[in-house]
Amino acid sequence: MAAVSEHGPSTEHSHEPPSDEDYSVTPLELFFDLVFVFAFTQVTALMAKDLTGAGMVRGIALLLVVWWAWVGYSWLTNAVPVDDDVRSRIVVFAAMAAGLVMGLAIPKAFGDDGVLFGFAYLTVTALFVLLYAVATRDNPEMNRAVLLLAPGVLAAPVLVAIAGFFEAGAVRAVLWTMALIVTLAAPFVSGNEGWHVRPKHFAERHGLIIIIALGESIVALGLAASDEKHTAALVIASVIGMVVVSAMWWLYFDLVAIAAERHLARATGAARNALARDAYSYLHALMILGIVFLALGLKKSVLELNEPLKLVPSVALFGGVALYLVAHILFRLRLIGTVNTERALVALLLVVAIPIGLAVPAYVSLVMLLALLLGLIGYETVTNRDTRHNLRHH
Repeated sequence: MAAVSEHGPSTEHSHEPPSDEDYSVTPLELFFDLVFVFAFTQVTALMAKDLTGAGMVRGIALLLVVWWAWVGYSWLTNAVPVDDDVRSRIVVFAAMAAGLVMGLAIPKAFGDDGVLFGFAYLTVTALFVLLYAVATRDNPEMNRAVLLLAPGVLAAPVLVAIAGFFEAGAVRAVLWTMALIVTLAAPFVSGNEGWHVRPKHFAERHGLIIIIALGESIVALGLAASDEKHTAALVIASVIGMVVVSAMWWLYFDLVAIAAERHLARATGAARNALARDAYSYLHALMILGIVFLALGLKKSVLELNEPLKLVPSVALFGGVALYLVAHILFRLRLIGTVNTERALVALLLVVAIPIGLAVPAYVSLVMLLALLLGLIGYETVTNRDTRHNLRHH
C-alpha cells in the first residue's frame, strides 16, 4: 500500500499494518467464517438426531473443537494482516477447505469418519500455527509466544485423530477428553506475554461470529418449518422463534458488545491479552454453545407445537438461553467486576421453566421464553437509558 503525504502518494511501499484504530475485519475473514455456519448447523443436526445425554455431550465436544479451530484464526488475523498477501490468502483458503471437511465429518465424527475429522482438524490447526509462525518471524516476542502455544494446540487434534482409529468405547472417550483438556489448558500454560491484541478488531470479529451462530439458529428454524404444512400456528411459531433470536441479538449488541470493546481498549499489555483470552476466547464459547442449544430447542418446538417438549429439547430451549445469559454475566464480571442481577434472575427463571416445558405444549414454551426475554430487554432499556445513550453517542 503506497504511503500518502500532503504531496500525494509516494512510490515507496510500507509493510506496516494499519493502526489499531483503523484495523477492522476484512472480507477474507468474513469469507473464512462462513465455513463455520455449516459446522454449527452440522452440530445442531447431530444433536437433533440423538436426543440423549450422550448425544449432547458429543455435540458439546464437537462444538468446542470447532470453536477452538476458529479461535486460532481470530488471534492470527487480529495480530497480522493476511488479506493482502497472496501466499497467506492461499493458506487461509486451504484452511477453509479443511474446515469444510471437518463439517462434513461431524455427523460421524464419533464413528466411521473419526479419522477424517481428526486429520481435517489437525490440518486446520497446523496451517494456523504455520501461518502465524511465518507471519511473526520479524517479531521475536510474538513469534516466541506462538511457538510456546504450538505444542498444546497441535497435541489436541493429534489425540482426536488417534481416537478415530478406535471403536466407540473407553479409549476413544479418554482420548477426546484429553484433547479437550489440552485445548482448554494450552493458552494458560503458554502465558500472556508476546501477543498483541487490537481491541476494535478483536471485539468486532467475535461479534460477527455471534451473528453467524444466531444466523444458524434461523437456518435451523427455517429448515424445520419448511418441511411442515404451513398452518397459521406454524407460521406464528416461526415468527416467535425469529423474535427470540432477535432478542438474543439485542441482549449482546445493544450494550454488552460496545461496553466490552471499550474496557478491552483500556487494558494494556499482558492484562489486555489475558482479558481478550478469558472474556472472548473462553466465555464466547459458552455464548455460542447456548445459541446452538437454542437452535436445537427451536427446531424441535416447531416440529411438535401441540405436544410437550421432551427433556433434552426443553433443556436446550430454556437452558440454552440461560447459558447464554450466564455467559453474559461472567463476561461482565471478567471485564468490569460487577454482576448483572437482572440477567441472573432471568437465567434462574429459565432453568425453572425447563420442567414446565415438559408439561405444556411446545407453543406455550415458546411464548414463555419470548415473554421472559422481552421483559428483560424492556427492563434494561428503561433502567439503562442514560448508560445506553452515553455508550452509543460518546
